[in-house]
Amino acid sequence: MVAEIRYGLVGTGMMGVEHLHNIALVPGARVVALADPVPTSLNWARDALGEAAAGATAYDSAEALARDAQVDAIVIASPNHTHRAVLEPLFATDAAILCEKPLATTLDDARWIVDRTATRAAPFWTGMEYRFMPPAAAFIAQVHAGRVGALRMLSIREHRFPFLKKVGDWNRFARNTGGTMVEKCCHFFDLMRVITGAEPVRVHCSGAMDVNHLDERYGCERPDIIDNSYTTVDFSNGVRALLDLCMFADGAEHQEEMSATGDAARLDVLIPPGELVFSPRTGFGNAKRVERTTVAIDPVAHAAGSHEGATYYQHLAFAAAVRGEAPVQVSAEDGLRAVAIGVAAEISAREHRVVEMRELGL
Repeated sequence: MVAEIRYGLVGTGMMGVEHLHNIALVPGARVVALADPVPTSLNWARDALGEAAAGATAYDSAEALARDAQVDAIVIASPNHTHRAVLEPLFATDAAILCEKPLATTLDDARWIVDRTATRAAPFWTGMEYRFMPPAAAFIAQVHAGRVGALRMLSIREHRFPFLKKVGDWNRFARNTGGTMVEKCCHFFDLMRVITGAEPVRVHCSGAMDVNHLDERYGCERPDIIDNSYTTVDFSNGVRALLDLCMFADGAEHQEEMSATGDAARLDVLIPPGELVFSPRTGFGNAKRVERTTVAIDPVAHAAGSHEGATYYQHLAFAAAVRGEAPVQVSAEDGLRAVAIGVAAEISAREHRVVEMRELGL
């Protein structure tokens, strides 16, 4: 068992800094290595570490970190399109790896990662924070416990702010992100698989870039990322799921909403404020019997990131896997399957057609 976990971090931009804040809350965790080719990003990481920065060696590449750093676990938070190149030297180490979503921007790269993880003994974890939001986790647990009866319909809504500025503006182009349906929505496609307990059969997405980034130019190029969409997914067990995405709805009261409807009841979760709303069937004309409860989030965990405490709870679970105390909860295969639904949605939106998952070899 590893008493102290020595962490390395590859990619020290916005999400990398969030990981640093949360690793600092994990008992027995210590960051000893940082890697990023951009000096400004490394400075952000040093600021996040504070006094602990003196004990962390900085590198300008994942290759250098893999060659020289003595680490037990590595977190990858580099831009999406770099994941395969970053992972290649890290796979030669014995370290456990947590790779941020999306696992990759193409199915070929995602399959390559899955194949490589199968040859390693060390844990590999795909970073899917949304599973670990306490309100979302409570919602999933209640659906799985049968509170709505037999699940038939699932809907997820995210109405939020536009994509933020990133170093080098890499997230303005689908070639770097995988497209919005991969980059942003892999979280929700992962949740769909978890909640339904099934695999997708077909995907239909209607989406476009209608509001955001229209006046932006990078060189001679205009961004090409979808900013709103509806995506329906048919699952192998007959459950239908819908994702409603809008990235120009900054003023919405709830950033995320999920609704699971079965033959006995409907269950909603609102994030924030972490409210669960249970609505059993009552029959036409009868009084409603709605029950509301609120799921608490540790305020320290909540303050350590922008994912309702999820990054902290994910890191606790990852640390347990590194120590051999618990299994990996989000595998490379899970990451591949979430990317695959996103790829199908991107194809569907751009070609205006239904995509069968078997077209993608899944």
